[in-house]
Amino acid sequence: MSKKHVVFIINPKSGVERQKEITHGIEAHLDKERYTHEILYTEFIKHGTKLAKEAALAGAYAVVAVGGDGSVNDVVQGLMGIDTLLAIIPKGSGNGMARTMLIPLDTNEAIKVINNGHVANMDIGYANSRPFISNAGVAFDALISKKFAKSEKRGLMIYSWLVTKYMWLYKSWDWHITVDGKQFTTRAFMVNVANGQQFGYNFKIAPMASFTDGMLDLVIIRKFPKIMGGTIALRAMNGSIIKSPYVEHLTGKEITISHPSLNLMQTDGDAHACEHSISFRIQQGAQRVIVP
Repeated sequence: MSKKHVVFIINPKSGVERQKEITHGIEAHLDKERYTHEILYTEFIKHGTKLAKEAALAGAYAVVAVGGDGSVNDVVQGLMGIDTLLAIIPKGSGNGMARTMLIPLDTNEAIKVINNGHVANMDIGYANSRPFISNAGVAFDALISKKFAKSEKRGLMIYSWLVTKYMWLYKSWDWHITVDGKQFTTRAFMVNVANGQQFGYNFKIAPMASFTDGMLDLVIIRKFPKIMGGTIALRAMNGSIIKSPYVEHLTGKEITISHPSLNLMQTDGDAHACEHSISFRIQQGAQRVIVP
């Protein structure tokens, strides 16, 4: 039986020690009886997309995104329309999609998933023409994504500090929203369109979301007394956020969100300039992914 080829794509910004840990894990735990492998390193923004596409067109069985949601997003964009599998070794800050998929955060255990895992058909969301795997947002979370990207330090402490700081400064807007043809306006602190369950760090913005059901989950956190911020955050951590009286949860296949002053959004934790109106849609089962 011929061996299948697996390509690992690593962002070298992860640091030398982490790269050593990953390469050692691959050598020690990838099933050499079944797989050959190579390790590639990204050198510039969106290089992961180019490398993934080249690997897929060359016949790779699977391309492994080693990183966080942004790295996974890059790799998925390179695999679109090709039958190569996606796999994930979570090495980002929050690892929201890997956590949603129950992929272990431990490198060795994540590699074992590649050996023994099952294949699921993952939905891909689109914000206008921009694909996302986990979630996209246009309000408070977009601001935090922008601030977090500019921070020299990473991790839960910095993320929590930014959330706490800007929660008190952020002003809610009146958003015009359409879900599968039904229109409404609501004043909201956060408007998030989710395919996965969380931003990362177990902060579950959409605990009911499924990445295989062909639906988008719209989570609206309405304007709330700022003193309640801690309670809402606690609900997000324990998976009960949609039970909050300040939170509304809807599902749909096509969602439009607009505001005359909208100019910033986030997809999978990366902030981008955007139009005043964004149309979201879901492509069911668009990418095959190796999961536990």
